[in-house]
Amino acid sequence: MLLPENISHLFSVIFIASLIRYFVIAGLAFLIYYIGLKNKVSYKKIQLKFPKATDYQREILYSLLTFLIFGIVGVLLYNPSVRPYTLTYYKISDYGWPYFIFSFFLTLLIHDTYFYWMHRLMHHPKLFKYFHKVHHQSTNPSPWTSFSFQPLEGFVEAGIFVVFAFVLPLHPIIMLSFLIFMTAYNVYGHLGWEWLPKDGHKHWFWKWLNSSLMHNQHHHYFKNNYGLYFSFWDRAMGTLDKNYEREFIALKERPKP
Repeated sequence: MLLPENISHLFSVIFIASLIRYFVIAGLAFLIYYIGLKNKVSYKKIQLKFPKATDYQREILYSLLTFLIFGIVGVLLYNPSVRPYTLTYYKISDYGWPYFIFSFFLTLLIHDTYFYWMHRLMHHPKLFKYFHKVHHQSTNPSPWTSFSFQPLEGFVEAGIFVVFAFVLPLHPIIMLSFLIFMTAYNVYGHLGWEWLPKDGHKHWFWKWLNSSLMHNQHHHYFKNNYGLYFSFWDRAMGTLDKNYEREFIALKERPKP
C-alpha cells in the first residue's frame, strides 16, 4: 500500500478519503437516527431538541475545511522527501504479527492522551476563541459535528499524525483501521443517543469508555469530560462531570411518552 509520489495526487487521496469516511459514517448515522428512527427513538435522545438545519450546514462546511487541513498535513508528512524519515513500515514481518495487532490499541491510547491534554489546553480562556469556539457552537451535537473545527484546531487535531509518523512504527493497514475507528467513535460521541447498556455507568468495562452522554455533557456545559475514547484521564484528573452517573441513569430510565 503505497501513497502517490505526486504531491497533488497525494493531497487528493488524503482529502477524498477523509470525505468518504465522514459522509459514509456520519451520513449513515444521521440517516438512521435523525431521519429514519427520529419519531420512534426521539424520546431517548440525550437532548430532546434537534439542531437546526443551519447548524448542520455550518458543521459540514467546517468539516470540509478540516479535511483540507488534514490533506495539507498529510502532504507535509508523506511527501517523497519526508516519508523516508517516518516510521511507517510496509512488511508485517518487520515487526511481527503481535506488534501489528497491539499497535492498533496503542494508537488509541496515545491519541486519547494527546486529545485529552490538547483539549483541556484549548479550553483555556486565552485560547478558546482562537481554537475551539467553532466546535462549541454545536451545543446540541449531531454526527456532522464530529469534525467541525476552526482552522487552528484542525491543525492541533492533525498533530496526532505527526506523533504517529515519528514516534510509533505503524503499518498502513493499522493507520487505515485507526482512521476508520477514530471517525466512527467521533460520530458516536456526537450522535445524541447513548448506546451503552443500562448499567454502563458502573460496569467494570463500559465505565472506562468515553460515552456519547459524556461528550454531550461537554458540549452542553462547556466543561469537564475532555476524553475521546476513554474516561481514564477524566477520572484520574477529577474532570468527569459530577452529574454524569445521575444523568446516565435518568436517560436510561426515561419513559416512552
